[in-house]
Amino acid sequence: MDSNKSPGTSSTTATTSTDAVAASTPSATPPAVTAQVLNEALPYIQRFSGKTIVVKFGGNAMTDERLQQSFARNIVLMKQVGLNPVVVHGGGPQIGKMLERVGKESRFVGGMRVTDRDTMDLVEMVLGGQVNKGIVNLLNQAGGHAIGLTGKDGGLLSAIPLKPSEIDSDEAAPADLPTAIGYVGKVASVDTSVLQALIQDDFIPVIAPIGVGEDGCSYNINADLAASSIAAALKATRLLLLTNTRGILDKSGTLLSGLGFTDIEALIKDGTIAGGMLPKVRCATEAIEQGVRVVQIIDGTVEHAVLLELFTDQGVGTLIRR
Repeated sequence: MDSNKSPGTSSTTATTSTDAVAASTPSATPPAVTAQVLNEALPYIQRFSGKTIVVKFGGNAMTDERLQQSFARNIVLMKQVGLNPVVVHGGGPQIGKMLERVGKESRFVGGMRVTDRDTMDLVEMVLGGQVNKGIVNLLNQAGGHAIGLTGKDGGLLSAIPLKPSEIDSDEAAPADLPTAIGYVGKVASVDTSVLQALIQDDFIPVIAPIGVGEDGCSYNINADLAASSIAAALKATRLLLLTNTRGILDKSGTLLSGLGFTDIEALIKDGTIAGGMLPKVRCATEAIEQGVRVVQIIDGTVEHAVLLELFTDQGVGTLIRR
């Protein structure tokens, strides 16, 4: 935690505040409490007004109907009070279910899904169709004006394949794949022109992380990586990464609510940051190095997590800044 409290900074007291908010309903909240909440939110709304906030939507929040609804309302409210939210989404569970339905085994190397050409066709169908349009519909039903696109639209995401040396795994890769994990890529460049046009026209862009390579092939890109690259290209004020955990925890399980680069290096070195959290943290630091002011890794399993992190003094996750 930073010693000087500023809007958007997280706190380890988030659980109590979150429980209180989640348990309340508009009809049950006393008017004085509502006024207090709105007054607390005001300086944050003023600070972020007109600013771009990139939100990576994934994990349990994408499969739980209650969390889906709260997420949609959060994003629409952000837009309504003058922020410019941009949503980048994943879809791993949905892809896994589709592969299971067609009798195709899911295989992972170094945490990345092995993606041959047939699998890539299914990935593109699920991410760019089913998942993307589902999120767009949620936002529109909540009163927003959302438009869905993939990284292929308008040349948004140019991709290059991941190299075998970039996959942290001792597992052998199938010999017939073009790289160790097939048609899985990383971002080579971002063309924000289509996003800028949508933002200027007051739309909420919803992006499926599929890029296109120089070979014309589609590539599946990790959603955290895509969100990080897009946030940097847009010079976003904030990047929010929704996850299935409370944020970055120390070895005793206590939430680390505010971290700088020196802290992160020490936590990686001693093994505190490891496993699935490590690539998220690397995405966060890379985004900050490219100009994003703050990255927040937040608990997507908490109802209204986005609003709690942006507009309250406590927050619900880990805030990372240089």
